[in-house]
Amino acid sequence: MNIFLKLPKLLRFLIVFITSLTLLFVLMRVAFYIAFNDPSAPLTTHDLLKSMWLGFRFDLRMVVVMVAPLFFLGWIKWLSPFRYNLSRYVWLGYLSIVFAVYAMFYVVDFGYYAYLSTRLDFTSVRFLQDPLISAEMVWESYSVIWIAIGILVANLSFIVLTNRLFNKITEQKDVQLSVLKGVLIGFVSFLVMFVMGYSKLSQYPLRWSDAAFSKHPFAIQLTYNPIHYFLDTFKNGRVSYDEVKVRKYYPIVADYLGVKNKDIRNLNFQRKITPTHPIGKNPNVVIVIMESFASYKSSLSGNPLNPSPHVKELADNGLYFKNYFSPATGTARSIYCTLTSLPDVELTGTSSRNPLIVNQYSIAHDFIACEKSYFIGGSASWGNIRGMLNQSLDNLNLYEEENYEAPRTDVWGISDIDLAHEANGFLSQMKEPFFSVIQTSGNHRPYTIPDNSYDFKVRDDVSVDEIRKYGFSSLEEYNSFRFMDYSVGHFMEEAKKSDYYKNTIFVFYGDHGISGNAGQHVPKGESSSNLDIGALRVPFIIFSPLIKEPKVYDKVVSESDVMPTIASMLNISYTATTIGRDMFDPQFDDERYAFTITHSPNPLIGLLGEKYYFRTRYDGTMSGLYDIYSDKPLVNHAEGHPILLKKMKDLTYGIFESAKYIPYFNKREDVQK
Repeated sequence: MNIFLKLPKLLRFLIVFITSLTLLFVLMRVAFYIAFNDPSAPLTTHDLLKSMWLGFRFDLRMVVVMVAPLFFLGWIKWLSPFRYNLSRYVWLGYLSIVFAVYAMFYVVDFGYYAYLSTRLDFTSVRFLQDPLISAEMVWESYSVIWIAIGILVANLSFIVLTNRLFNKITEQKDVQLSVLKGVLIGFVSFLVMFVMGYSKLSQYPLRWSDAAFSKHPFAIQLTYNPIHYFLDTFKNGRVSYDEVKVRKYYPIVADYLGVKNKDIRNLNFQRKITPTHPIGKNPNVVIVIMESFASYKSSLSGNPLNPSPHVKELADNGLYFKNYFSPATGTARSIYCTLTSLPDVELTGTSSRNPLIVNQYSIAHDFIACEKSYFIGGSASWGNIRGMLNQSLDNLNLYEEENYEAPRTDVWGISDIDLAHEANGFLSQMKEPFFSVIQTSGNHRPYTIPDNSYDFKVRDDVSVDEIRKYGFSSLEEYNSFRFMDYSVGHFMEEAKKSDYYKNTIFVFYGDHGISGNAGQHVPKGESSSNLDIGALRVPFIIFSPLIKEPKVYDKVVSESDVMPTIASMLNISYTATTIGRDMFDPQFDDERYAFTITHSPNPLIGLLGEKYYFRTRYDGTMSGLYDIYSDKPLVNHAEGHPILLKKMKDLTYGIFESAKYIPYFNKREDVQK
């Protein structure tokens, strides 16, 4: 204590303030661990301790950043908070404002992780582009008033305690220092502040990539500081292509796509495609995109809770692709991929929100004879998909919540079952042949079951332990998933009574899966604590009275393959310009892969094959080849399969670089017919 009192007042204040606030942030990290740790996939002691240690250093850095202005300016006589009341109030106001911003980041980060199982990053600003919808969803999903009260109490407490600390230090006896001692103390204190901020005794400072030290995803998530991580992702900016890298991988990608007229100089990806699997004569097509329809949650995975019997019945009587994957999570990204046959590789936002590339040529442009319609329960302004839809689908009939008679249920518009009912009514009046998409959204927070549920029965007889054991986070999510399935069943019952049914191909698939504890009824690689394949694997089902023989396909296919496959079934020749390939075309069956991406400044990209999953950070770190169905899915098999490793690695980078490049040269006027 004697040494403490011999220090200048500013240093005494900073020592107490920095220590207290850093400990508060550490407590918040502990709370994050308690709230989101998955007991079925616990961290090792080593990973937990390292996450907390690295996290502590990130927290300390953010506190140092916060107090840096006071440290550098508080020595000046007229700016000292211990000499003049006005200066003290100015510094108190500054610290309080920064703390309020920090506190808001922590609150939003907690909610964001609960929502998407990932920490808050710059891609979250996409929700600000639809502020009314986002605000309403937050209001309906969370106890906003109590959260606001909590934030207010925290900020008031901070102001009171910080002011009390200022007053206490002011009342203490000051010290008289010689010039030499003052300079020495100033230099040492600066050095200490610098080390705390730099946080490494090496050439490079502590960086966000240091958090990626473990193969356990939650260890990485636990390490991040929400403010620090958001700012790290902010620095990235929009994705841009590298033509040199595109040329490097062009021969590999061109061979993979079956490009006949290879042209590395002009980077030609175009190819003329003849359909291989026509079904019926001039049939209609109805695509039903199901929100967050992870395979491991569905009845098709053998889930004992049997949450989707109606979809399973369609699969049992149709064509079921059990190894179908979306490239990434995110509905807007999924819609973009479906329409363009390109994985969405924008790193700070979604491609649908990028005005430079929203105008994309789509295979659907060749569906000239089809009347086109798109049904969404809410507003197509969400995610700016309106522009993308209108660009990709000529003469589109776009139906939104104001076009329906059904009442609005929540932030996402009318309920899924009302959407199914309304869509069937419009489809029954359309001129055939038609091409239609129905996008559900009810399996989504706030998991609202409408008052008019068409005799759907909510289950409340399942324990929370049982719910979580088989992949659901809550009883509300489980019933929401069941209701989406029930809505599909209701839609099909109504469709069977219509005239268009007998000549229609129905396509059902999830926009993406969702991270979580996938349960013991599926391979361990599905869980977020392992390879997180459950966030990407979704059922893909083709059902039609025109299909005479049901079949299950084991081949690996991707969401980028949807439009080529539909063109094949419609017996429409088309010009392919992007990454998608016909699921039925036998020429590709020896090389079936699905590209994946987890968006971040240094994205995790990969390629899913029949047995192995290659994954790597874009900079080459955390590279590995993993057995999808192994009981130890995080074991790296790269050394045992060098040829396969190189092949999958080159194709992964090739697709990624090509997917960045193609959108800038894929306008309709760029496509040669």
